Amino acid sequence: MKAKILLAEDDPDFGMILKQYLELEDFEVSWFQNPEDILEVLSSDFPFHIGILDVMMPNIDGFSLAQMILREKSNFPLLFLTAKNQKIDRLTGLKIGADDYIAKPCDPEELVLRIKNILKRISPIINEIQIKIGQYSLDTQKLSLSHPNGNIRLTVREQELLLYLLKHNHSTITRDEILDNLWDTNDYFTGRSLDVFISRLRKYFSNDPEVKIQSLRGVGFQIDFPIS
Repeated sequence: MKAKILLAEDDPDFGMILKQYLELEDFEVSWFQNPEDILEVLSSDFPFHIGILDVMMPNIDGFSLAQMILREKSNFPLLFLTAKNQKIDRLTGLKIGADDYIAKPCDPEELVLRIKNILKRISPIINEIQIKIGQYSLDTQKLSLSHPNGNIRLTVREQELLLYLLKHNHSTITRDEILDNLWDTNDYFTGRSLDVFISRLRKYFSNDPEVKIQSLRGVGFQIDFPIS
């Protein structure tokens, strides 16, 4: 079955080129030049596996559109296209819940690789079971972290990082190892995005002092999760 991509890009030339290239790579692409049209699709059957959103669009920018989509489809993986190669754009997208970003003009092959990496991460997650982490319960099928005080919806990237940390429980893991294995790149921006995701996980587990993700300056993180 072909992976179905939701593409939001208002530039007719770039959008057409991107759509044709992705279709040559055996993806099924639904291209929206007007982001408002996507809101109508949200209320009906939503058949897409991943969304690619241009940040700079008329009427509704990519960040606002992402927030609207994630309110209805909280686990939906998103990748941002941005013409601005600026840190603030990248961090804003990550905080919203995007799984990745790429600056325009982008290398089509790199974009395809990032899409495939995201889709690859989704597949094994579906087959995971529930995991008891201290006072919390992780349901990897629903991407949900439950606590007596409430439930938290995880993004695909958040859960992927959490599962990777659980795999290295009670040990020290370097930043480089995480970036090389989960992000496939290791630069300033991916390093900052890792910090964003680590901060989110610490916040999510803040109700249980036994869950520890301790930073080791210049090294990485000491992971201690009470698993039962």
